[in-house]
Amino acid sequence: MGPSSVFQLAIFAISCYVSGALAAFGYTSSGANYIVDAGSSNPLVFSVSQSSCDINSIKFRGTELQYGSQGSHISSGLGTATVSISQITGSSKYIKITCVTSTLTQYMVVREGDSIIYMATYITAQPAIGELRFIARLLPAKLPSEYPYGNVSNTNGASSAVEGSDVYLVNSQTRSKFYSSTRFIDEDSHCVYGGTDVINVCIITPQQESSSGGPFFRDIDSNNAGASTNLYNYMNSGHAQTEAYRTGLHGPYLMQFSRSGVPNLKGADVSWFGELGLTGYVAASGRGTVSGTASGVPSGMQGVVHWHNSAAQYWAKTSSNGAFTSPLMKPGTYTMVLYQTEFKIASTSVTVSAGKTTTANIASTYSSTRKSLFKIGEYDGQPTGFRNADKFLRMHPSDTRMSSWSSTYTVGSSALSDFPMAVFQSVNSPVTIKFTLASAPGAATLRIATTLSFAGSRPQTTVNGWAGAAPSAPTKIDSRGVTRGTYRGFGEVYDLSIPAGKLVAGSNTITISSLSGSSGDTFLSPNFIFDCVELFT
Repeated sequence: MGPSSVFQLAIFAISCYVSGALAAFGYTSSGANYIVDAGSSNPLVFSVSQSSCDINSIKFRGTELQYGSQGSHISSGLGTATVSISQITGSSKYIKITCVTSTLTQYMVVREGDSIIYMATYITAQPAIGELRFIARLLPAKLPSEYPYGNVSNTNGASSAVEGSDVYLVNSQTRSKFYSSTRFIDEDSHCVYGGTDVINVCIITPQQESSSGGPFFRDIDSNNAGASTNLYNYMNSGHAQTEAYRTGLHGPYLMQFSRSGVPNLKGADVSWFGELGLTGYVAASGRGTVSGTASGVPSGMQGVVHWHNSAAQYWAKTSSNGAFTSPLMKPGTYTMVLYQTEFKIASTSVTVSAGKTTTANIASTYSSTRKSLFKIGEYDGQPTGFRNADKFLRMHPSDTRMSSWSSTYTVGSSALSDFPMAVFQSVNSPVTIKFTLASAPGAATLRIATTLSFAGSRPQTTVNGWAGAAPSAPTKIDSRGVTRGTYRGFGEVYDLSIPAGKLVAGSNTITISSLSGSSGDTFLSPNFIFDCVELFT
């Protein structure tokens, strides 16, 4: 090999080093960045700003995936942070990046050989922007598509805004980043992908113990916004939030890169995280579990047990015989709730101790001893089966694919899908129910179970022209609901006592209106979502 060839090889080696294309697992400093090579068979090399903690380059199999105008980061970026890096040897080799501010510490970890950026976020206060999230801003030319819900949250090419600055019209269909959501209890992986040599970038969250909202909460997962394709891990937000935010350590969570299919939760190994010395991390040896049997969940409904306190939240589905075992939990005293699907039917208290399994059974306290004259829907905490309930999670109520919101429901002849899932004060209020009674029943109760209220809305009822008492306003949730594809709120149940003589033998009519202090505009007018409507004695 001549001098010229040696010189060219030397120049090539220097350029590879500066660009961060390391030959093996390790890291270096280049300019104002830390460059990390995961040493994986499908090469993953990324760079992190030493001043802001932003990820500003991600190369997978040599392809740049990072959006150039903004980095990938926690919240909307830390701005400035104290950023350090170290290599740790334990059961494997790890590189740990630590970014510290006065109220937040962001960890990014690479394990040798994995095409994964493992992360965790420790907070002592809620971020100033009002929500805690990790957002990867990626190139839509390389990663245009979203999984698992397809294009429902792809707002690229929007022709106009339907609502606010987050619901748009694209090719005559309503689209929003909110329509990418999945219930926490159902979360597996959510991804963006694309390319001829298909690349998948996926977020996997093994648990949400420090998040807020419970097992049925849902939030934004992904959004091809045109300029960038955005992939999220939302840990808490103001999106139909029903409880206080939790501080402490959020995570671990993973951003995984693959080309041989979508990774899943079962393959997410984070058992080694205790080797990293993360603030707030509680190892398995410092945790306990709860096991027992849940009873009283009707056949055909899923039993769910939920544990929560100010520091943590957990959940587990029950087996067919009601048996359950919790995930590993931090020690403490928890409220333990039992749901039939999503409808709360029992609550008690349980204390968890490190290294122990606590036995705690729970039984439904929800009474069903009554004579039902009619029932529309089921007490399952969802608008299951009602009109448009099969669509609203993935589109706006104004979408042309929606069925008409106005209808009259006739007990005994109408289909369940004839009953609208929601009442909007300026769209379809009131909803009318017609029914026939063989004889006058005397005094009765009309129970209206709801899942979520917007703008103080609650049901105002008339029975054959008699106006029932107006119920008190529900606890306000300062967030849109059905228009951004969610239905989960405080689940208010309203009982109206109907005096004897108001219901008659023969034909009867009940109307249910949306009651609130202001009318609003169309689908952002005060509204509430139905769970079940029952008339009983």
